Amino acid sequence: MSAPEKKTSPRAVWWLLATVLVVELMDLLDSTIVNVAGPSLERSLGASAVGLQWVIGGYALTLGAGLVLGGRLGDRYGRRPMFLAGLVAFTLASLLCAIAPSIGLLIGFRLIQGLAGAMMLPQGLGILRDNLTPRELTKALAVFGPVLGLGGVLGPVLGGALVDWDLFGLGWRLVFLVNVPVGLAALALSWWLVPRDSGTRTLRVDVVGAVLVAVASALLVLPLNEGQASGWPLWTWLSLSAAAIGYAGFALWQRRVLRRDRPPLVTPSLFGKSAFTVGLVAVALFFGGLIGTQLVLTFFLQLGQGFTAGQAGLGNLPVALGTAVGGTISGGLLAAKLGRRVLQAGAVVQFTGVAWLWFALADTTDFTIWQIVPGSAVAGIGAGIVIAAVFNTVLGAVDDDEVGSASGVLSAVQSIGGSVGVAVFSTVFFAGALAGQVTESFRDALVVQAIVIALFLLISPLFPRRARPEDTDVAGPDHSAPKQPSTAS
Repeated sequence: MSAPEKKTSPRAVWWLLATVLVVELMDLLDSTIVNVAGPSLERSLGASAVGLQWVIGGYALTLGAGLVLGGRLGDRYGRRPMFLAGLVAFTLASLLCAIAPSIGLLIGFRLIQGLAGAMMLPQGLGILRDNLTPRELTKALAVFGPVLGLGGVLGPVLGGALVDWDLFGLGWRLVFLVNVPVGLAALALSWWLVPRDSGTRTLRVDVVGAVLVAVASALLVLPLNEGQASGWPLWTWLSLSAAAIGYAGFALWQRRVLRRDRPPLVTPSLFGKSAFTVGLVAVALFFGGLIGTQLVLTFFLQLGQGFTAGQAGLGNLPVALGTAVGGTISGGLLAAKLGRRVLQAGAVVQFTGVAWLWFALADTTDFTIWQIVPGSAVAGIGAGIVIAAVFNTVLGAVDDDEVGSASGVLSAVQSIGGSVGVAVFSTVFFAGALAGQVTESFRDALVVQAIVIALFLLISPLFPRRARPEDTDVAGPDHSAPKQPSTAS
Protein backbone atom coordinates (compact mmCIF):
# COMPACT_ATOMS: atom_id res chain seq x y z
CA MET A 1 0.00 0.00 0.00
CA SER A 2 1.45 3.41 -0.94
CA ALA A 3 1.19 6.17 1.60
CA PRO A 4 -1.24 8.97 0.71
CA GLU A 5 -0.31 12.61 0.38
CA LYS A 6 0.34 14.29 3.70
CA LYS A 7 -2.91 15.60 5.18
CA THR A 8 -1.55 17.41 8.22
CA SER A 9 1.09 20.00 9.06
CA PRO A 10 4.62 18.83 9.91
CA ARG A 11 4.08 19.71 13.57
CA ALA A 12 0.84 17.71 13.73
CA VAL A 13 2.57 14.76 12.07
CA TRP A 14 5.13 14.52 14.86
CA TRP A 15 2.48 14.98 17.53
CA LEU A 16 0.65 12.05 15.93
CA LEU A 17 3.86 9.98 16.03
CA ALA A 18 4.39 10.89 19.69
CA THR A 19 0.82 9.83 20.52
CA VAL A 20 1.19 6.44 18.83
CA LEU A 21 4.55 5.91 20.57
CA VAL A 22 3.06 6.68 23.98
CA VAL A 23 0.36 4.07 23.43
CA GLU A 24 2.89 1.48 22.23
CA LEU A 25 5.07 2.23 25.26
CA MET A 26 2.12 1.69 27.60
CA ASP A 27 1.84 -1.85 26.32
CA LEU A 28 5.58 -2.51 26.39
CA LEU A 29 5.92 -1.19 29.93
CA ASP A 30 2.97 -3.30 31.06
CA SER A 31 4.66 -6.38 29.64
CA THR A 32 7.71 -5.84 31.86
CA ILE A 33 6.82 -3.46 34.67
CA VAL A 34 4.95 -6.07 36.74
CA ASN A 35 7.89 -8.48 36.97
CA VAL A 36 9.44 -6.79 40.00
CA ALA A 37 6.14 -6.55 41.90
CA GLY A 38 5.92 -10.26 42.77
CA PRO A 39 6.91 -10.17 46.46
CA SER A 40 4.74 -7.09 47.02
CA LEU A 41 1.77 -8.91 45.47
CA GLU A 42 2.49 -11.93 47.63
CA ARG A 43 2.41 -9.83 50.80
CA SER A 44 -0.61 -7.76 49.80
CA LEU A 45 -2.94 -10.31 48.21
CA GLY A 46 -1.42 -13.58 49.32
CA ALA A 47 -0.53 -14.45 45.73
CA SER A 48 0.86 -17.93 45.20
CA ALA A 49 3.56 -18.79 42.67
CA VAL A 50 0.83 -19.87 40.26
CA GLY A 51 -1.01 -16.60 40.82
CA LEU A 52 2.10 -14.60 40.00
CA GLN A 53 2.55 -16.61 36.81
CA TRP A 54 -0.97 -15.72 35.71
CA VAL A 55 -0.61 -12.03 36.55
CA ILE A 56 2.54 -11.79 34.44
CA GLY A 57 1.87 -14.35 31.69
CA GLY A 58 -1.90 -13.92 31.35
CA TYR A 59 -1.46 -10.48 29.83
CA ALA A 60 0.87 -11.81 27.12
CA LEU A 61 -1.51 -14.71 26.49
CA THR A 62 -4.59 -12.64 25.63
CA LEU A 63 -2.46 -10.05 23.83
CA GLY A 64 -0.95 -12.70 21.56
CA ALA A 65 -4.22 -14.55 21.00
CA GLY A 66 -6.00 -11.34 19.96
CA LEU A 67 -3.40 -9.50 17.85
CA VAL A 68 -4.39 -10.90 14.45
CA LEU A 69 -8.09 -10.40 15.19
CA GLY A 70 -7.38 -6.84 16.33
CA GLY A 71 -5.71 -6.04 13.04
CA ARG A 72 -8.63 -7.47 11.09
CA LEU A 73 -11.14 -5.48 13.16
CA GLY A 74 -9.19 -2.36 12.28
CA ASP A 75 -9.56 -3.26 8.60
CA ARG A 76 -13.30 -3.73 9.10
CA TYR A 77 -14.31 -0.86 11.37
CA GLY A 78 -11.49 1.64 10.84
CA ARG A 79 -8.18 2.33 12.59
CA ARG A 80 -9.33 5.35 14.59
CA PRO A 81 -12.42 3.71 16.18
CA MET A 82 -10.50 0.58 17.17
CA PHE A 83 -7.52 2.59 18.42
CA LEU A 84 -9.71 4.77 20.63
CA ALA A 85 -11.86 1.89 21.87
CA GLY A 86 -8.80 -0.20 22.69
CA LEU A 87 -7.16 2.73 24.49
CA VAL A 88 -10.27 3.38 26.59
CA ALA A 89 -10.54 -0.32 27.50
CA PHE A 90 -6.81 -0.54 28.28
CA THR A 91 -6.91 2.49 30.57
CA LEU A 92 -10.03 1.24 32.36
CA ALA A 93 -8.54 -2.23 32.76
CA SER A 94 -5.40 -0.67 34.23
CA LEU A 95 -7.51 1.17 36.81
CA LEU A 96 -9.36 -2.06 37.67
CA CYS A 97 -6.01 -3.84 38.09
CA ALA A 98 -4.86 -1.08 40.45
CA ILE A 99 -7.90 -1.44 42.72
CA ALA A 100 -8.26 -5.25 42.51
CA PRO A 101 -9.05 -6.61 46.00
CA SER A 102 -7.97 -10.20 45.28
CA ILE A 103 -5.49 -12.08 43.15
CA GLY A 104 -8.31 -13.75 41.19
CA LEU A 105 -9.80 -10.42 40.13
CA LEU A 106 -6.35 -9.04 39.33
CA ILE A 107 -5.71 -11.97 37.00
CA GLY A 108 -9.08 -11.44 35.33
CA PHE A 109 -8.42 -7.73 34.81
CA ARG A 110 -4.96 -8.50 33.41
CA LEU A 111 -6.52 -10.85 30.84
CA ILE A 112 -8.91 -8.05 29.83
CA GLN A 113 -6.01 -5.61 29.69
CA GLY A 114 -4.13 -7.88 27.28
CA LEU A 115 -7.19 -8.22 25.07
CA ALA A 116 -7.60 -4.43 25.01
CA GLY A 117 -3.95 -4.13 24.00
CA ALA A 118 -4.55 -6.58 21.16
CA MET A 119 -7.36 -4.36 19.84
CA MET A 120 -5.29 -1.18 20.20
CA LEU A 121 -1.73 -2.04 19.16
CA PRO A 122 -2.20 -3.25 15.56
CA GLN A 123 -3.75 0.10 14.64
CA GLY A 124 -0.77 2.33 15.53
CA LEU A 125 1.52 1.72 12.57
CA GLY A 126 -1.50 1.55 10.27
CA ILE A 127 -2.51 5.05 11.35
CA LEU A 128 0.99 6.33 10.59
CA ARG A 129 1.07 4.60 7.19
CA ASP A 130 -2.27 6.14 6.25
CA ASN A 131 -1.35 9.70 7.21
CA LEU A 132 2.39 10.17 6.62
CA THR A 133 4.24 10.62 3.36
CA PRO A 134 6.83 7.93 2.50
CA ARG A 135 9.66 10.23 3.63
CA GLU A 136 7.93 10.99 6.95
CA LEU A 137 7.09 7.31 7.46
CA THR A 138 10.73 6.32 7.00
CA LYS A 139 11.78 8.87 9.64
CA ALA A 140 9.00 7.75 11.97
CA LEU A 141 9.96 4.09 11.76
CA ALA A 142 13.59 5.02 12.45
CA VAL A 143 12.41 6.55 15.75
CA PHE A 144 10.24 3.56 16.72
CA GLY A 145 13.00 1.03 17.42
CA PRO A 146 15.20 3.09 19.77
CA VAL A 147 12.26 4.55 21.69
CA LEU A 148 10.54 1.20 22.22
CA GLY A 149 13.89 -0.40 23.05
CA LEU A 150 14.34 2.24 25.74
CA GLY A 151 10.87 1.37 27.03
CA GLY A 152 11.96 -2.24 27.44
CA VAL A 153 14.97 -1.08 29.47
CA LEU A 154 12.89 1.22 31.66
CA GLY A 155 10.05 -1.24 32.40
CA PRO A 156 11.54 -3.16 35.34
CA VAL A 157 13.44 -0.08 36.52
CA LEU A 158 10.29 2.05 36.60
CA GLY A 159 8.27 -0.78 38.12
CA GLY A 160 10.82 -1.29 40.87
CA ALA A 161 11.01 2.44 41.60
CA LEU A 162 7.20 2.71 41.87
CA VAL A 163 6.93 -0.27 44.22
CA ASP A 164 9.77 1.02 46.42
CA TRP A 165 8.28 4.53 46.42
CA ASP A 166 5.07 3.11 47.92
CA LEU A 167 3.19 6.40 47.54
CA PHE A 168 0.27 6.58 50.00
CA GLY A 169 0.97 2.93 50.80
CA LEU A 170 -0.19 1.86 47.32
CA GLY A 171 2.87 -0.33 46.66
CA TRP A 172 2.38 -2.55 43.60
CA ARG A 173 -0.88 -0.77 42.71
CA LEU A 174 1.14 2.19 41.40
CA VAL A 175 2.49 -0.09 38.67
CA PHE A 176 -1.00 -0.19 37.14
CA LEU A 177 -2.24 3.20 38.31
CA VAL A 178 0.47 5.01 36.34
CA ASN A 179 -1.33 3.98 33.14
CA VAL A 180 -4.45 5.98 34.02
CA PRO A 181 -3.16 9.56 33.62
CA VAL A 182 -0.96 8.51 30.69
CA GLY A 183 -3.90 6.76 29.04
CA LEU A 184 -6.22 9.73 29.51
CA ALA A 185 -3.64 12.10 28.03
CA ALA A 186 -3.09 9.75 25.10
CA LEU A 187 -6.86 9.49 24.60
CA ALA A 188 -7.24 13.28 24.44
CA LEU A 189 -4.39 13.58 21.94
CA SER A 190 -5.70 10.67 19.87
CA TRP A 191 -9.20 12.16 19.70
CA TRP A 192 -7.71 15.39 18.41
CA LEU A 193 -4.93 14.10 16.15
CA VAL A 194 -5.93 10.73 14.66
CA PRO A 195 -7.82 11.34 11.39
CA ARG A 196 -11.17 9.70 10.85
CA ASP A 197 -11.46 6.64 8.63
CA SER A 198 -14.34 4.36 7.78
CA GLY A 199 -12.68 0.98 7.26
CA THR A 200 -14.06 -1.61 4.86
CA ARG A 201 -17.53 -2.43 6.18
CA THR A 202 -18.07 -5.21 3.63
CA LEU A 203 -15.12 -7.17 5.05
CA ARG A 204 -16.21 -10.24 7.01
CA VAL A 205 -14.30 -11.03 10.19
CA ASP A 206 -13.49 -14.69 10.87
CA VAL A 207 -14.82 -14.90 14.43
CA VAL A 208 -14.66 -18.72 14.49
CA GLY A 209 -10.95 -18.64 13.65
CA ALA A 210 -10.30 -16.08 16.38
CA VAL A 211 -12.13 -18.22 18.95
CA LEU A 212 -10.17 -21.32 17.92
CA VAL A 213 -6.85 -19.52 18.44
CA ALA A 214 -7.92 -18.09 21.80
CA VAL A 215 -9.21 -21.42 23.14
CA ALA A 216 -6.16 -23.36 21.93
CA SER A 217 -3.84 -20.80 23.56
CA ALA A 218 -5.71 -21.00 26.86
CA LEU A 219 -5.60 -24.82 26.77
CA LEU A 220 -1.83 -24.59 26.24
CA VAL A 221 -0.99 -22.14 29.04
CA LEU A 222 -3.49 -23.35 31.67
CA PRO A 223 -1.84 -26.72 32.41
CA LEU A 224 1.65 -25.19 32.25
CA ASN A 225 0.67 -22.73 34.96
CA GLU A 226 -1.33 -25.14 37.11
CA GLY A 227 0.43 -28.45 36.48
CA GLN A 228 3.25 -28.17 39.03
CA ALA A 229 0.98 -27.13 41.89
CA SER A 230 -1.57 -29.82 41.02
CA GLY A 231 0.92 -32.66 40.58
CA TRP A 232 0.36 -32.95 36.82
CA PRO A 233 -2.98 -34.83 36.87
CA LEU A 234 -4.55 -36.36 33.77
CA TRP A 235 -6.47 -33.20 32.85
CA THR A 236 -3.23 -31.25 32.30
CA TRP A 237 -2.05 -33.70 29.64
CA LEU A 238 -5.49 -33.79 28.04
CA SER A 239 -5.47 -30.00 27.92
CA LEU A 240 -2.08 -29.91 26.19
CA SER A 241 -3.32 -32.47 23.66
CA ALA A 242 -6.48 -30.45 23.07
CA ALA A 243 -4.36 -27.33 22.47
CA ALA A 244 -2.45 -29.09 19.69
CA ILE A 245 -5.73 -30.23 18.17
CA GLY A 246 -7.09 -26.69 18.45
CA TYR A 247 -4.18 -25.16 16.53
CA ALA A 248 -4.45 -27.85 13.85
CA GLY A 249 -8.19 -27.18 13.66
CA PHE A 250 -7.49 -23.48 13.20
CA ALA A 251 -5.23 -24.18 10.22
CA LEU A 252 -7.86 -26.43 8.65
CA TRP A 253 -10.57 -23.84 9.29
CA GLN A 254 -8.54 -21.16 7.53
CA ARG A 255 -8.31 -23.37 4.46
CA ARG A 256 -12.07 -23.85 4.53
CA VAL A 257 -12.68 -20.11 4.83
CA LEU A 258 -10.42 -19.47 1.84
CA ARG A 259 -12.23 -22.10 -0.25
CA ARG A 260 -15.44 -20.16 0.41
CA ASP A 261 -13.82 -16.99 -1.01
CA ARG A 262 -13.88 -15.27 2.37
CA PRO A 263 -10.89 -13.46 3.94
CA PRO A 264 -9.14 -15.68 6.50
CA LEU A 265 -7.41 -14.40 9.63
CA VAL A 266 -4.19 -16.07 8.46
CA THR A 267 -3.15 -17.00 4.94
CA PRO A 268 -3.31 -20.84 4.97
CA SER A 269 -0.46 -21.23 2.45
CA LEU A 270 1.94 -20.13 5.20
CA PHE A 271 1.53 -23.45 6.97
CA GLY A 272 2.71 -25.25 3.85
CA LYS A 273 6.11 -23.55 4.02
CA SER A 274 8.38 -25.63 6.21
CA ALA A 275 10.91 -22.80 6.71
CA PHE A 276 8.19 -20.48 8.03
CA THR A 277 6.73 -23.19 10.27
CA VAL A 278 10.18 -23.85 11.70
CA GLY A 279 10.52 -20.10 12.14
CA LEU A 280 7.37 -20.04 14.27
CA VAL A 281 8.87 -22.69 16.54
CA ALA A 282 12.13 -20.73 16.70
CA VAL A 283 10.36 -17.48 17.64
CA ALA A 284 8.37 -19.25 20.36
CA LEU A 285 11.53 -20.88 21.74
CA PHE A 286 13.57 -17.71 21.67
CA PHE A 287 11.08 -15.34 23.27
CA GLY A 288 9.83 -17.95 25.73
CA GLY A 289 13.38 -18.53 26.93
CA LEU A 290 14.33 -14.85 26.97
CA ILE A 291 11.29 -13.61 28.88
CA GLY A 292 11.19 -16.59 31.23
CA THR A 293 14.87 -16.29 32.15
CA GLN A 294 14.72 -12.57 32.88
CA LEU A 295 11.64 -13.09 35.05
CA VAL A 296 13.31 -15.71 37.24
CA LEU A 297 16.40 -13.46 37.44
CA THR A 298 14.16 -10.91 39.14
CA PHE A 299 12.76 -13.60 41.44
CA PHE A 300 16.30 -14.73 42.30
CA LEU A 301 17.40 -11.21 43.24
CA GLN A 302 14.34 -10.47 45.37
CA LEU A 303 13.60 -13.83 46.99
CA GLY A 304 17.12 -15.20 47.18
CA GLN A 305 19.29 -12.14 47.77
CA GLY A 306 16.85 -9.81 49.51
CA PHE A 307 16.92 -7.08 46.87
CA THR A 308 14.14 -4.51 46.93
CA ALA A 309 11.92 -4.15 43.86
CA GLY A 310 13.92 -1.09 42.78
CA GLN A 311 17.25 -2.86 43.19
CA ALA A 312 15.97 -5.89 41.28
CA GLY A 313 14.83 -3.60 38.47
CA LEU A 314 18.32 -2.12 38.26
CA GLY A 315 19.69 -5.67 38.32
CA ASN A 316 18.03 -6.18 34.93
CA LEU A 317 19.95 -3.31 33.36
CA PRO A 318 23.02 -5.33 32.26
CA VAL A 319 20.97 -7.70 30.10
CA ALA A 320 18.79 -4.85 28.84
CA LEU A 321 21.74 -2.67 27.85
CA GLY A 322 23.47 -5.72 26.38
CA THR A 323 20.39 -6.32 24.26
CA ALA A 324 20.56 -2.74 22.98
CA VAL A 325 24.23 -3.22 22.09
CA GLY A 326 23.53 -6.53 20.35
CA GLY A 327 20.70 -5.01 18.35
CA THR A 328 23.00 -2.22 17.21
CA ILE A 329 25.71 -4.71 16.22
CA SER A 330 23.26 -6.81 14.26
CA GLY A 331 20.94 -4.23 12.74
CA GLY A 332 19.00 -4.52 9.53
CA LEU A 333 22.03 -4.31 7.21
CA LEU A 334 23.97 -7.16 8.82
CA ALA A 335 20.86 -9.34 8.95
CA ALA A 336 20.15 -8.69 5.28
CA LYS A 337 23.71 -9.66 4.34
CA LEU A 338 24.20 -12.71 6.55
CA GLY A 339 20.65 -13.98 7.07
CA ARG A 340 20.40 -16.99 9.33
CA ARG A 341 24.10 -16.87 10.24
CA VAL A 342 23.33 -13.76 12.29
CA LEU A 343 20.73 -15.73 14.27
CA GLN A 344 23.17 -18.58 14.82
CA ALA A 345 25.94 -16.23 15.96
CA GLY A 346 23.58 -14.44 18.33
CA ALA A 347 22.39 -17.72 19.83
CA VAL A 348 25.99 -18.85 20.42
CA VAL A 349 26.80 -15.56 22.18
CA GLN A 350 23.63 -15.85 24.26
CA PHE A 351 24.50 -19.44 25.20
CA THR A 352 27.94 -18.24 26.32
CA GLY A 353 26.37 -15.64 28.57
CA VAL A 354 23.97 -18.14 30.12
CA ALA A 355 26.86 -20.56 30.81
CA TRP A 356 28.86 -17.70 32.33
CA LEU A 357 25.94 -16.91 34.65
CA TRP A 358 25.61 -20.56 35.67
CA PHE A 359 29.27 -20.83 36.67
CA ALA A 360 29.27 -17.40 38.35
CA LEU A 361 26.47 -18.53 40.68
CA ALA A 362 28.22 -21.68 41.88
CA ASP A 363 28.93 -19.85 45.16
CA THR A 364 26.67 -17.01 46.33
CA THR A 365 27.92 -16.84 49.94
CA ASP A 366 29.12 -13.25 49.50
CA PHE A 367 26.88 -12.40 46.56
CA THR A 368 27.08 -9.00 44.89
CA ILE A 369 25.36 -7.83 41.73
CA TRP A 370 28.73 -7.78 39.96
CA GLN A 371 28.73 -11.58 39.96
CA ILE A 372 25.99 -11.61 37.34
CA VAL A 373 26.81 -8.44 35.39
CA PRO A 374 29.28 -9.99 32.87
CA GLY A 375 27.17 -13.07 32.09
CA SER A 376 23.95 -11.03 31.91
CA ALA A 377 25.51 -8.48 29.57
CA VAL A 378 26.90 -11.17 27.23
CA ALA A 379 23.56 -13.02 27.19
CA GLY A 380 21.84 -9.71 26.43
CA ILE A 381 24.19 -8.98 23.53
CA GLY A 382 23.39 -12.38 22.01
CA ALA A 383 19.67 -11.82 22.51
CA GLY A 384 19.87 -8.40 20.85
CA ILE A 385 21.65 -9.85 17.82
CA VAL A 386 18.79 -12.36 17.38
CA ILE A 387 15.99 -9.86 18.07
CA ALA A 388 17.26 -7.45 15.42
CA ALA A 389 17.22 -10.14 12.72
CA VAL A 390 14.76 -12.90 13.57
CA PHE A 391 11.54 -11.50 12.09
CA ASN A 392 13.00 -10.43 8.76
CA THR A 393 14.97 -13.64 8.44
CA VAL A 394 11.95 -15.85 9.04
CA LEU A 395 9.88 -13.67 6.68
CA GLY A 396 12.40 -14.52 3.98
CA ALA A 397 10.49 -17.81 3.61
CA VAL A 398 7.23 -16.20 2.49
CA ASP A 399 5.98 -14.59 -0.71
CA ASP A 400 5.37 -10.86 -0.96
CA ASP A 401 1.59 -11.19 -0.73
CA GLU A 402 1.94 -13.26 2.45
CA VAL A 403 4.15 -10.86 4.41
CA GLY A 404 1.30 -9.10 6.22
CA SER A 405 -0.35 -12.27 7.46
CA ALA A 406 3.00 -13.88 8.30
CA SER A 407 4.11 -10.89 10.38
CA GLY A 408 0.86 -10.91 12.31
CA VAL A 409 1.28 -14.61 13.10
CA LEU A 410 4.89 -14.07 14.21
CA SER A 411 3.84 -11.24 16.53
CA ALA A 412 1.14 -13.42 18.08
CA VAL A 413 3.53 -16.36 18.50
CA GLN A 414 6.03 -13.99 20.13
CA SER A 415 3.50 -13.00 22.80
CA ILE A 416 2.10 -16.49 23.37
CA GLY A 417 5.65 -17.89 23.49
CA GLY A 418 6.45 -15.34 26.17
CA SER A 419 3.44 -16.44 28.18
CA VAL A 420 4.49 -20.08 27.90
CA GLY A 421 8.02 -19.08 28.92
CA VAL A 422 6.70 -17.38 32.06
CA ALA A 423 4.79 -20.56 32.97
CA VAL A 424 7.64 -23.00 32.27
CA PHE A 425 10.49 -21.06 33.85
CA SER A 426 8.44 -20.03 36.88
CA THR A 427 7.48 -23.66 37.41
CA VAL A 428 11.14 -24.73 37.26
CA PHE A 429 12.19 -21.93 39.60
CA PHE A 430 9.50 -22.34 42.26
CA ALA A 431 9.89 -26.13 42.33
CA GLY A 432 13.02 -25.60 44.44
CA ALA A 433 12.67 -22.00 45.59
CA LEU A 434 9.67 -22.77 47.78
CA ALA A 435 11.93 -25.20 49.65
CA GLY A 436 14.55 -22.49 50.17
CA GLN A 437 16.86 -23.51 47.31
CA VAL A 438 16.62 -20.22 45.43
CA THR A 439 20.09 -20.14 43.88
CA GLU A 440 19.91 -23.79 42.83
CA SER A 441 16.50 -23.16 41.28
CA PHE A 442 17.79 -20.20 39.30
CA ARG A 443 20.68 -22.30 38.02
CA ASP A 444 18.17 -25.01 37.04
CA ALA A 445 16.28 -22.38 35.05
CA LEU A 446 19.55 -21.42 33.35
CA VAL A 447 20.02 -25.06 32.33
CA VAL A 448 16.55 -25.01 30.78
CA GLN A 449 17.45 -21.81 28.94
CA ALA A 450 20.64 -23.45 27.63
CA ILE A 451 18.55 -26.36 26.33
CA VAL A 452 16.14 -23.92 24.65
CA ILE A 453 19.02 -22.12 22.93
CA ALA A 454 20.50 -25.46 21.84
CA LEU A 455 17.14 -26.41 20.26
CA PHE A 456 17.06 -23.03 18.53
CA LEU A 457 20.52 -23.71 17.07
CA LEU A 458 19.53 -27.26 16.12
CA ILE A 459 16.67 -26.13 13.89
CA SER A 460 18.41 -22.98 12.63
CA PRO A 461 19.79 -24.64 9.43
CA LEU A 462 16.14 -24.89 8.30
CA PHE A 463 15.69 -21.08 8.43
CA PRO A 464 15.70 -19.14 5.14
CA ARG A 465 19.28 -18.48 4.06
CA ARG A 466 18.64 -14.78 3.51
CA ALA A 467 16.57 -12.18 5.34
CA ARG A 468 13.78 -10.24 3.69
CA PRO A 469 14.66 -6.58 3.03
CA GLU A 470 13.23 -4.33 5.73
CA ASP A 471 11.29 -2.15 3.33
CA THR A 472 9.01 -5.14 2.69
CA ASP A 473 7.67 -4.81 6.21
CA VAL A 474 6.77 -1.19 5.59
CA ALA A 475 4.81 -2.13 2.51
CA GLY A 476 2.77 -4.86 4.17
CA PRO A 477 -0.77 -4.58 5.52
CA ASP A 478 -1.22 -2.26 8.45
CA HIS A 479 -1.70 -4.89 11.10
CA SER A 480 1.31 -6.86 10.01
CA ALA A 481 4.23 -5.14 11.70
CA PRO A 482 5.65 -7.20 14.52
CA LYS A 483 5.33 -5.77 17.98
CA GLN A 484 8.66 -4.47 19.24
CA PRO A 485 10.13 -7.20 21.43
CA SER A 486 10.78 -6.47 25.05
CA THR A 487 14.42 -6.12 25.94
CA ALA A 488 14.03 -6.64 29.64
CA SER A 489 11.34 -8.78 31.14
